[in-house]
Amino acid sequence: MRIALISASQVPSRTANSIEVMKVCQAFVDLGHEIHLWLPGPEPNTSWAELAEFYGIRDPFPISWLASVRILRRYDFSLRAVLKARAWDPSLCYVWPLQAAAISSSIGLPTALEVHDRPQGRLGPILFRRFIEGRGAIRVLPITEAMREWLSDAYQVDLQPPFALIAPMGVNLEQFHNLPDPKHAREELGLGEGFTAGYAGHFYEGRGIDLLEDLARRNPDVRFLWAGGEPEAVEFWRSRLQQADLQNVQLLGFVPNERLPLVQAACDVLLMPYERKISVSSGGDTAQFASPMKQFEFLAAGRAILASDLPVFREILNEENAVLLPSEDVVAWDQALNQLIADVDRRKRLADKARNDAVQYDWRERARRLLEGLETTGAA
Repeated sequence: MRIALISASQVPSRTANSIEVMKVCQAFVDLGHEIHLWLPGPEPNTSWAELAEFYGIRDPFPISWLASVRILRRYDFSLRAVLKARAWDPSLCYVWPLQAAAISSSIGLPTALEVHDRPQGRLGPILFRRFIEGRGAIRVLPITEAMREWLSDAYQVDLQPPFALIAPMGVNLEQFHNLPDPKHAREELGLGEGFTAGYAGHFYEGRGIDLLEDLARRNPDVRFLWAGGEPEAVEFWRSRLQQADLQNVQLLGFVPNERLPLVQAACDVLLMPYERKISVSSGGDTAQFASPMKQFEFLAAGRAILASDLPVFREILNEENAVLLPSEDVVAWDQALNQLIADVDRRKRLADKARNDAVQYDWRERARRLLEGLETTGAA
């Protein structure tokens, strides 16, 4: 298939949506599809080798950047991108922006829309309906079952397979093959020996960073490894931890995606302390619908996971592959952490089940599943 992909993400960027776009592109290439990606903004002065390391991808594919006026809120970009895609004569338009989905579907291009959140603002619902009612709409891809149910109820539309398929985030399993055990991973990274609990991701509101600080204070003999965060946030927390004299927290800052599996492998336990309200780079709250990439990476890393017991996380996590805990209850988290420190066998059972469960979320398998059947619906 010839697949035109349209995203409003900035590339390169550390945002999760930017990373996901590049992983999806790589997966389509892996499956043998011909692709072209359209993005907003000026073309960055970044080599393919730099992009490959940044995103943990491998095969070059064509990317076109289109100028976009900020005040026009990506409507100008979406229109230009769809017209460019149509001229490229694709079998399928795979899009993330609602604006692009509405235009593409309205002019009859076979269109698949990936949905990460509720349509926003005054025009969001109008654009979603325009996409659904357009003659080009052939697939809706909400990232969680909770998102599918909300869309179905809100718009009174039948979102059942094969028209609607759940598209949780994924993981590049190749990056997690043959990882060393925690002790040897720490040696490779130049870290000291000792039980290590790890967090990877942004430091936005709702990510549970305050809870991580409390855990470090309660467990001075445990090393806490924090990977990620924007530079300003990293410096804020570095200063705060120094003032609190917490010497058992090590902030790594941004870690290229290619290197991240080794950092996660260096941990005996991985932590997902999300709160009941989760902020993202756009400022919205995604706690009801979130499908964070880290839960799939944590599964693939083959380590015991401590995670907040949010309803949407139970679409992926359960008592066999993770320890699910009340959000923001530091006492419960502290007790669970110490139980895992003492129980090596339980850590291994959780880790083995996590690694086995990760197989179904490989980006390549995800792409194959989401495209299944489209060859017989006009997208061929």
